[in-house]
Amino acid sequence: MAMLEYKKALEIILSAAQILSTEKVELRDSLKRILATDVFHDTDMPPFNKSAMDGFACRRSEITNELEVVETIYAGKNPEKKIGENQCYKIMTGAVVPEQADCVFKKEDAEFTGSGKVICTNPSTPGNISLRGEDVSAGDKILDKSTLLTPRHLPLLAGAGITFPEVFKQPAVTIFSTGTELVEPGEKPLWFQIRNSNASQLLGQLAEIGLHAVYGGILKDETTQIQNKVEEAFYSNDVVILTGGVSVGEYDLIPEILDNLGFETLVRATAIKPGKPMTFARKENQFCFGLSGNPVSSFVQFELYVKPFLYAMMGHMFRQVVLKLPIATDYQQKKADRLNFIPANLNGEMEIVPVEFHGSAHINALSNANFLIEVPRGTTVIKKGSLVNARSI
Repeated sequence: MAMLEYKKALEIILSAAQILSTEKVELRDSLKRILATDVFHDTDMPPFNKSAMDGFACRRSEITNELEVVETIYAGKNPEKKIGENQCYKIMTGAVVPEQADCVFKKEDAEFTGSGKVICTNPSTPGNISLRGEDVSAGDKILDKSTLLTPRHLPLLAGAGITFPEVFKQPAVTIFSTGTELVEPGEKPLWFQIRNSNASQLLGQLAEIGLHAVYGGILKDETTQIQNKVEEAFYSNDVVILTGGVSVGEYDLIPEILDNLGFETLVRATAIKPGKPMTFARKENQFCFGLSGNPVSSFVQFELYVKPFLYAMMGHMFRQVVLKLPIATDYQQKKADRLNFIPANLNGEMEIVPVEFHGSAHINALSNANFLIEVPRGTTVIKKGSLVNARSI
């Protein structure tokens, strides 16, 4: 199977996604979920003319007169009295402004007379009233279907009385790490072994998008063990993610195992660096990603391919933030046969600065980076000050 360009591979992966059914969840549990319906507001907001200041509510036509205070209105109080000629209310921020008043002057602009009446010292004051429905009218659409819910969306749902929003279900995901050389982080590796870092990384990347995956453990490079574990995982999962075993070596077993299990492999290699070897396969409405065993490669593959795919299953078209920024230094590379992603950071001048990077196993480089610079295929030199695509991570 040919090595696919990044955008072509992503197109194939996203086109295979099956959107899951919906469910209702409690509002407090809806963060990072995807709305399955448009949301409409059921009331005007504000629901009444509301004071924007602590001060005094009056008729503007009488604002230069001495005014008698007839009632104090605080937020949540139903006004009881009507004002007559040369009368006003003492009012608090957020309180109802009765219909007889059309202006609020703030308390800093108020001066009391010896008789206890109040005078506005700033007759040109703004009205300082938030009018009923000026933010939202009853029936207005406030959120679109497929919105990824963030903290700024939750008060909109609460304000509209949506206590159980309808959202798309989340895919059930299990991850495995493959490789006879691997031991768990709590074990002391022998000189020919390494600790498994991919699992922690992937579980963290999944948690960032609100998915709490199952970790299936380390699988040795044995066809029968891997095949049995993967087949078992698909009894209760929509997606299985494996790391390692997807290249062309003698012990890279994943592509053959997926064939044995009846999966159709849609992607087997992509023209990116790091992360060329990668398998994506499907069997009806179940999917498997085989990612590189190198930690930087698997991190990049997840960000570029797995994350958008999982969001697509939840009804959301994910678009990563990509900024055009000047590069802070000259950059050179010898090989330019693939689209290259270089860990980088911003400096104080809003320039993008590549961090020291030794290749796909150099996980420490990612810990010091917040961006990936895209170096296009065929580009060997980028001059200082040139604009580059910087992808947030």
